[in-house]
Amino acid sequence: MATNNRKSFWKKPEGITGAIFIIGALLVGGALVTSGIGAIYAFLSTTPGLITGLLSLGLVIFMALDNKARNLISYMYRSTMRWITGLFVTIDPIGILKNYVDDLKSNLKKMRKQIGKLRGQMHKLKEMIINNQKQIKSDLELASAAKDKKQEAVMILKTRKAGRLRESNMKLDDLYKRMEVLYRVLSKMYENSYILSEDIEDQVMMKEKERKAMLAGHSAMKSAMSIIKGDADKRLMFDQAMEKIADDVSGKVGEMERFMEMSEDFMQSIDLQNGIFEEKGMQMLAEWEQKSTSLLLGTEKEDLISQANDDNDILDLNTPVQEPVKVGRSNQYDTFFD
Repeated sequence: MATNNRKSFWKKPEGITGAIFIIGALLVGGALVTSGIGAIYAFLSTTPGLITGLLSLGLVIFMALDNKARNLISYMYRSTMRWITGLFVTIDPIGILKNYVDDLKSNLKKMRKQIGKLRGQMHKLKEMIINNQKQIKSDLELASAAKDKKQEAVMILKTRKAGRLRESNMKLDDLYKRMEVLYRVLSKMYENSYILSEDIEDQVMMKEKERKAMLAGHSAMKSAMSIIKGDADKRLMFDQAMEKIADDVSGKVGEMERFMEMSEDFMQSIDLQNGIFEEKGMQMLAEWEQKSTSLLLGTEKEDLISQANDDNDILDLNTPVQEPVKVGRSNQYDTFFD
């Protein structure tokens, strides 16, 4: 099973519980020793006390030196902390993945609405650019006619108007390209997130059954005996693989939500009716383009940006966002259990 790059125990919720427990135990133990130092010294001064103290010290040294004993105690401690933490928060990886599926489905609905809203804005922007081009052509024709008629004032007025519209169109063209990047990325994120949601649901359905079967024939004593023998605990390895999936999904859902938030801010910074758009929104998107790889898009990110900046690759805004059909496609998380 794939267990590489997993979180250490201390970075998990149960690890925090364990750290608090240890600190608390040390404080309580220190207070008891301090308050009862006289009684402890008196007890150790007796023969039974000395024997008890030496046996206790020997047991501690044995557990510190023996690898199997250390692993057994560590397993018992971690299991206890996990059980205590599970009383207050969801730490079961299958339960966590179920929550992520709900988040993904909710985000997919929001993303689809965002894509529809963005497509509407792009249609308006494209219409503005085309109308400006028509107006530029008309003004230049009027300026040419005015020149022939020696109407210098009209010629200057129409020429300047055409120049201002041309300058405006350059900015609008740049805005359209940024919006096209946003549209292509949102559409691809929607597609990949839809697949992600399906893959997680499939894994949860299968692995939940496997885990129940495993727990039915599994006990804490069997785990302890496996550890004493030096064998790997199958339940532990299963949970570690599920935790790795949960970590991967967490990163992808987080990226999805951050990009949706950024795209919403970008859209709010644009006022097409008054021909206003803030540079901050453009800068946010430009910074995202220059950042490192995307968890959800992978190598597709660079391709999407290139397509948006390729004048020969025309985006058809009338094509609806397609939901992928699951035919002959492998689950992206199957390899986590190899």
